Amino acid sequence: MSEFSALFDNSVLLWSLLSCLFAQFLKIIFNFFSTGKIRFGIIFETGGMPSSHSALITGATSGIGFQLGFDSPIFALAIAVSLIVMYDASGVRKSAGIQAAEINKLSRKLDPKSEVDLKETLGHTKFEVVVGSLLGPLITLPGLVFIGSPLKILDLIIN
Repeated sequence: MSEFSALFDNSVLLWSLLSCLFAQFLKIIFNFFSTGKIRFGIIFETGGMPSSHSALITGATSGIGFQLGFDSPIFALAIAVSLIVMYDASGVRKSAGIQAAEINKLSRKLDPKSEVDLKETLGHTKFEVVVGSLLGPLITLPGLVFIGSPLKILDLIIN
C-alpha cells in the first residue's frame, strides 16, 4: 500500500474527523433550540455548542491510545496537545471573542457608520469544550472497535 493510500485507510483520522463533523452538525440542532431558527451556515463557524475542535482532538487522542496503548509516549503527546487545544478554545479564543464584541460596540458608538465588524464567536465556554471532548471518544472508539478502517466501510457499502 502506498503512503498516500495509507492515509485514506487511517481509521483514527477518519473517526476523529467524523466526530468533528458530527459536532459541527450538532451545532445546527443546539442553535435551533436556543434561537428557534435553523441556520445551516453555522456548520462553517467557530464557537458554539459543542466544540468540534475538542471532539476532533480527543477523538484522535483516544484512538491513538486505543491503537498504540495508553502507556505510549505518543499517547502522552496527544494528551498534551489535547489539553492545549481545549485550553485555547475556552480561554484564549473565548477572550478574543469578548474583546471583539467590545471593540465592535466601541466602534459603533464612536462612529455609527463604522464598517468595523469583528467576528465575536471565536471560542467556547468550558461546558461546550467538555461536551465536545466527550463526543470525540464516544464516536471514535466505537468506530474503531466495531467498524475499523475506511476501506472496511467502503467494502461494506459496495458489498
